[in-house]
Amino acid sequence: MILAAGRGERMRPLTDHTPKPLLRAGPERLIEYHLRALAAIGVVDIVINHAHLGVQIEQTLGNGTRYGARIQYSPEGEALETGGGIFRALPLLGEAPFIVVNGDVWTDFPYQRLLNPLQGVAHLVLVDNPPHNLRGDFALIQGRVMPEGATLLTFSGIGVYAPVLFRGSKEGRFPLAPLLRSAMSRGEVSGEHYRGRWTDVGTPERLQELDAELTARATQS
Repeated sequence: MILAAGRGERMRPLTDHTPKPLLRAGPERLIEYHLRALAAIGVVDIVINHAHLGVQIEQTLGNGTRYGARIQYSPEGEALETGGGIFRALPLLGEAPFIVVNGDVWTDFPYQRLLNPLQGVAHLVLVDNPPHNLRGDFALIQGRVMPEGATLLTFSGIGVYAPVLFRGSKEGRFPLAPLLRSAMSRGEVSGEHYRGRWTDVGTPERLQELDAELTARATQS
């Protein structure tokens, strides 16, 4: 599942007329990098949720054929936050653990790592703390993600979840973090620290920097 329902307030005015995942960085739109990377490892059945200007997402990406994928959409109308958005999409995601990626990040993370059997109810990819999140989010202790610890890392927005993580949840708007923290307290969340390239494209300035980098790469290749 690729999360694409956010309003992108910090990206305004760019997102007034374009959904954030459809903004371009280098030769492609942000969400297209994820589609191609997932399809390349055989993850071809992909669900995309949307709210703000969601019709544009469907019109632009279509059924996913040109990316080697099969896309289904989970429209929300009003964004349901991460937890609510995933919960609504569960009927499309099936009974097995599934990958979830934020549509507004860019990374060279090797997604094939996420195909390993899930140990618990969730697996999170953590990264070094960027300047806008110096405190970090979670600790990684002997392969397990914990709510607190001596050193905190940033959650990348990339993870694997078992449907059972959402047991007891109800339709509507709710965040994912409380569900994860509860599972962490039971030792049911594994994790890894990725030290490669990752950017949370949360502001026009960050998008501009990423665009310059990826444009230069494309020119050199």
